[in-house]
Amino acid sequence: MSRLTTTLVLLVGLLAGGLGVTLLSPPRVDEAAARAIAEDVVAKAKPEPGLTASAVETIVADLIARQPKQDVPQAAGKVDQSTLNPMIEDYLMSNPRILQKVSAALNAELTAERTAATRTALTELKPAIFEAEGQIVLGNPNGDVTLVEMFDYNCGYCRQALPDLAALLDTDKNLKVILKEFPILSQGSVEAARIAVQVAETDVDYWSFHQALFTSRGQVDKAAALKAAADLGLNPVTLEMGMNTPKVGSVIEQSYRIADRLKITGTPTFIIGEEVIPGAIGLDALKTRIANMRACGATVCPATDQPG
Repeated sequence: MSRLTTTLVLLVGLLAGGLGVTLLSPPRVDEAAARAIAEDVVAKAKPEPGLTASAVETIVADLIARQPKQDVPQAAGKVDQSTLNPMIEDYLMSNPRILQKVSAALNAELTAERTAATRTALTELKPAIFEAEGQIVLGNPNGDVTLVEMFDYNCGYCRQALPDLAALLDTDKNLKVILKEFPILSQGSVEAARIAVQVAETDVDYWSFHQALFTSRGQVDKAAALKAAADLGLNPVTLEMGMNTPKVGSVIEQSYRIADRLKITGTPTFIIGEEVIPGAIGLDALKTRIANMRACGATVCPATDQPG
């Protein structure tokens, strides 16, 4: 979180109470004045998501409403921003730990919001992610844990993750793996994905095709995909003629829709349980999450107290 954003959060709190001591009682800052100052700071900054001008106004109004009522009437005077703003900055610079507390609190709140939004999206997208007709399924189709990978054939990190996936398929006989074409890096990636979608509908070993493309040299494009398919006995002419059909396009479009809802912008991205995992996190990390899914139904199990 930027220092200016954090300062804006603290400014609201200080105007509601803490700075009142520094200002030696009345006149206290009324709602209109507080909003004016908050809007002035927002106008000069670029706050992070979740801290818009309207959000600041809401916080200001709420804090002012919670101020203890005083028996002595207070005059709501005009606030001189040229005097008040330096005082706020001095106070914050003299109490830097307050900035850390507010930053941690805001980050925790934003993380919780993102987690909740992801959980909701995963629930709504469950049929498209886990139950789509004709999707590529490897391993045990009736496995007790499902691992989804969204990939691009020209993704270097996906190439690095291939041995991890191979190891999981080889050692975990109760794991279901779903592969989703997510071509985002080049037109060649899109062409290769369109060939791959058709290969997945045939009786050939898709995993062999998948490995062949990821272990090939150079750019993976239509030519590379057609060669890998031909090596498995498929007719490249038929595949090229069918690569632009609506049925093929709909499979890839579905991946784009999933990615849009889940805010996925890179490959590889893994989905397991209620967690969306960006990047090639390594075999051990994947194994840990799979084991946790079996142990407690989540990728992270609650810590248990160990006897002393």
